[in-house]
Amino acid sequence: MAKIDFKNIQTMIGAEAVVNGPIKLHGGIIVYGKVYGDIHTDGPVRITISGQVIGDVQASDAHIGGSIQGNVTVSNRIVLGRKSELIGDLIYRNLVIEDGAQFEGSCSVIGIKKDTSDSLVSKAKLRFTMASPSSEPNA
Repeated sequence: MAKIDFKNIQTMIGAEAVVNGPIKLHGGIIVYGKVYGDIHTDGPVRITISGQVIGDVQASDAHIGGSIQGNVTVSNRIVLGRKSELIGDLIYRNLVIEDGAQFEGSCSVIGIKKDTSDSLVSKAKLRFTMASPSSEPNA
C-alpha cells in the first residue's frame, strides 16, 4: 500500500496555534493546532491527533489523525487514522479507514457515477481498504 509523501511540508500550524479564516496555499500543510476556516492546497494535508479543523478541506492527499468538522475533497488518497473523527462529506479516489476511526457523513468516489446498478456498487466497494492499526504511522 503506497504511503502519502509528507517530506515536502511547507506550512505547519503549531500545537498552541489557533488560526481563523481560510488558508490557501501551494504545497503541504501539517496541523497540530486548531484551524477555524477552510484549507485549500494543491499538496497533502496532515491533521495530527491534536489537530482540529472546523471548515472544509481540499487537498491532493490527506492523513487525518485528529478531527475535522467539514467536507473533505482529496484528488488522490485519504487515510482516516484510528483516533480520527470526520463529521462531513468525503470525496476521494482512494480511502483507507483504520480501526477506531469515526466518520459521519456521505462518501463519493471520484470517477464513479452515482447509479444503483450492482456493477458500480461493486467497483465503489473495491476502493475501500481496511488497514490494521499497525500498517500506518500514527498521525
